[in-house]
Amino acid sequence: MRKKNWRLVGAGAMLLVLAVVFFLLMASMASKSTDPVELMRIVGQVGGVAGGVGVFLVILGLVGKKTDNADQKP
Repeated sequence: MRKKNWRLVGAGAMLLVLAVVFFLLMASMASKSTDPVELMRIVGQVGGVAGGVGVFLVILGLVGKKTDNADQKP
């Protein structure tokens, strides 16, 4: 039996939300930049990395930690 780590799931979900918010916020500001294409390329890479780490944390938290049978109640 595996015990889910809800802190990792929550942290991963929060990181996913922050990555999306960061991308949308920077997309709205790209028109004011001197090089909007380069700005969005960098923002996309940063948002993608943050989103990828968030997905990894969610999966890791849902897989959980193996528990001993002795710790479980009958």
